[in-house]
Amino acid sequence: MIVIAHLSDVHLDGDGRAADRTRAVMEYLDALPYDLDAVLVSGDIADNGKAAEYEEARELLVSRHPLVLCPGNHDERAAFRRVLLGEEPDPSGAPSAEPVDQVLRGEGFVLAVCDSSVPGEHQGLLADSTLAWLEEVLAGTPHRTPVLVGFHHPPVPLHTPYVDEIRMFGEERLAELAQRHPHLTAFLCGHAHTAAATTFAGRPLLVAPGVVSTLRLPWEAQEGPDHHVHLDEPPAVAFHVLGEEGRLTTHYRVVTARR
Repeated sequence: MIVIAHLSDVHLDGDGRAADRTRAVMEYLDALPYDLDAVLVSGDIADNGKAAEYEEARELLVSRHPLVLCPGNHDERAAFRRVLLGEEPDPSGAPSAEPVDQVLRGEGFVLAVCDSSVPGEHQGLLADSTLAWLEEVLAGTPHRTPVLVGFHHPPVPLHTPYVDEIRMFGEERLAELAQRHPHLTAFLCGHAHTAAATTFAGRPLLVAPGVVSTLRLPWEAQEGPDHHVHLDEPPAVAFHVLGEEGRLTTHYRVVTARR
């Protein structure tokens, strides 16, 4: 049995509220009496893409379990690379602005994490280089080994107008790639600040709940400038469980935070 914890949208900004909620989730995961196969944080690590926010993330987003972080639309690639990944600038002295694509090869599975962010924009798009990289990862993985693909932006509408306007676009390219690789088992994403489950390209598309806040659904919305944001709901985490028979099950758990 393979178990992957999945959280998203911590939006660290130097304020104690986001830090407390993030710390509560990470402490909960570390206290589990079970060794997880991976922990995925699917984007919006920082709220403003500042180096100080990534310094805070480097202190809070640590785990005894294998950990993978990917950027979201609030992140800044150069600072993300420098502070969280420890990457040095290229010989010209300029930090790389290329997508931050990473792969974790675990025992009996592969987690391929794509950068769907578009610098300076809030909507998502997988760059040609990212799709080529993912094709290579999938082609190089035996067909008996399941591959889970993570990114920040959902590639389909979730019936939440605020998020649907800034989802991943150009998703047909990803769908075409998926059809060539039947061992691509599921897609994992964030961005929506609400737990959700749907399908994309014939596979499960599983959306992690938000840590910093929860998005009100249209039929829950209230009047006011921040009608779509619910700050009182506790943070939550998803557990994706891949059984020996290949069936994927997802459980969601709320976590008690101090604020």
